[in-house]
This record gives sequence, C-alpha cells and structure tokens, in this order.
Amino acid sequence: MSSESSPRKAAASPSRARRTSRYNGGVPFTVRDFQTADFDTLWRIDQDCFPPGISYSRTELKVYMRRRGSFTLVAADAARAATADPDLGTNKNYSPPLASTDGAAAGFIVAEADGRSHGHIITIDVVAAARRFGVGSLLLRAAENRLRIAECRSVELETAVDNVSALSFYKRHGYSVFKTFPRYYSNGVDALVLNKELI
Repeated sequence: MSSESSPRKAAASPSRARRTSRYNGGVPFTVRDFQTADFDTLWRIDQDCFPPGISYSRTELKVYMRRRGSFTLVAADAARAATADPDLGTNKNYSPPLASTDGAAAGFIVAEADGRSHGHIITIDVVAAARRFGVGSLLLRAAENRLRIAECRSVELETAVDNVSALSFYKRHGYSVFKTFPRYYSNGVDALVLNKELI
C-alpha cells in the first residue's frame, strides 16, 4: 500500500463512449466529475479492485481526492441512467449525477496536476462487470485530456510488478516503464513507474 506521499497506481466536458463486448452487446458509459455522494461507492469499488496492502483506506482515498491539483472522474452506466432520466437519450452533452439517478458507477480515476507540467494517475478502478467494455480506456483518456488542459507535458503512474493486465493496458495506451520502486506497497510488492508524454 502506498503512503500519503506516494500514490499507488494509479473541468472537461462530459465524455461518452459505446463499447461492445463480444458477450453482452453495446453498453454506453458517461464520464462525469466526482460528487461527494459518490465517495462510499468509489471506496467500495477500490476495495473490490485491489487486495489488502494495495487498496486504499477511506482516509487515504479522501486525502488523494482532496490534494491540491487533484480531480476524480466517474464512469457511469448511461443505459441505467437513461431509464431514470429520459433526457439522457436526447441530449448528447447530458451527464447525470450518480446521486440523483440510477446510473451505476462502473469505475473511477483519481489524477493530479502538480503545477510543474507533470500529471500523476493516482488510481484507476473499474468494477469487474464493466471490464472489457472500454471503461478504463475512457477514464484514462478523459484524465489525460484534463491534464493537457492543465498544461501537463507528461503523466506518470505506479502499478504492482505482478499486475500483468494493468501493465498490458498501460502499454496499449502509450505508457513506458522507466523505473522500479522496491517494496513500494505495504504488502512488500515492488511497483513499476510508467510515464507518457502528453504534449
């Protein structure tokens, strides 16, 4: 697990994507800004996505989300939200707040701009049922775009050396490994640090 000074993993317009799984057909997702009412749901997602020693405590997650320059984006299942709000289907820029609709959170990303032209992906979490639908890619692109707006020239993140699926995901998105942090997590696992040029 990371300490407060070292994250682990890792105001644009709303984004929308439609990805097709070979098993479940098309499932649309919408990306929107975090709202306070989301916190418990996002913390539970983090607990489900990562083992003890890598997942965050409530306090740690709150600290990262509140750090200067940080932002949190949430991917919601727009199809479920559409049944709760019929305006969703007619307005392409509409992004329903999770707290007031039935749109289920499919994942989230916490990132930060450090004010020195560098961005950092603190964590990206996607619920198991939404994996392989493009939710992680949608969140990562939205965060990278937000970092570009903040004039970040590059972005970095950490992931456990044994998280093969995460490494593959980040490499597909243009990230490269540039160093290792030995025993980075509280469970003793090393972390690989990856980066990507944004500009």
